[in-house]
Amino acid sequence: MKLGSDVAAVVTGAASGLGAATATALAAKGVKVGLLDVNEESGRELAARIGGTFARCDVTDEASVDSALTAVRAAHGQERILVNCAGIAIAKRIVRREKETGAIELHDLASFAKVIQVNLIGTFLMMAKCAAGMMTLEPLSPDGERGVIINTASVAAQDGQIGQVAYSASKGGVQAMTLPVARDLARDGIRVCSILPGLFNTPMFAGLPEEAKKSLAATVPFPSRLGDPSEYAMLAVHICENVMLNGESIRLDGAIRLAPR
Repeated sequence: MKLGSDVAAVVTGAASGLGAATATALAAKGVKVGLLDVNEESGRELAARIGGTFARCDVTDEASVDSALTAVRAAHGQERILVNCAGIAIAKRIVRREKETGAIELHDLASFAKVIQVNLIGTFLMMAKCAAGMMTLEPLSPDGERGVIINTASVAAQDGQIGQVAYSASKGGVQAMTLPVARDLARDGIRVCSILPGLFNTPMFAGLPEEAKKSLAATVPFPSRLGDPSEYAMLAVHICENVMLNGESIRLDGAIRLAPR
């Protein structure tokens, strides 16, 4: 897909981290970007800075998704690009024993379901809504390309750590959806890929002490540092531009394989 002012994009989780970097990179290519997030203050500020349009969106709520898409489509027209970056993470073992008391504590269902709802079901909902809109567009090229969907999974989908049962399940689901959805949408010229980031310097790491960040960075074979969100955005832009990338899940991780803890 040739990126420019005749192309509209929607990015979820666009107020910070990977989503913000991707929205910024697409806007730099001239793309009209709709920024969706629950964080209104940061989302509106970034949208104003890059010339995009912000809409508040809870990806777990179908009415909220419909309202947000209506708003950004009114400003930019039907999107040809969707980048799903909205996500949350928690750290809980499925069952743990208290060392002092021996008491056994189970992972609560509510927090497990919340992670699945945001990361997996939210991704599914955005894909379905945006693909339905993309199908109404005329093809861009002799190949018949109409649009592209990029999802954010995680290396935890493949080598999840202790305490990542909810997060790994949700991101594993995102990766597992990639190929069947690409096949579902192939005859309509809509491509689907997923990126599996490794350790990236995003708000999920914001609360960690610097020493902890340095320790994590040292586990990355090369380059031995946390990834920068701009590097995720570079790959997202390339996927948009390279029509042969379809049905693929791509690790972006500096060759790391997560240890059990």
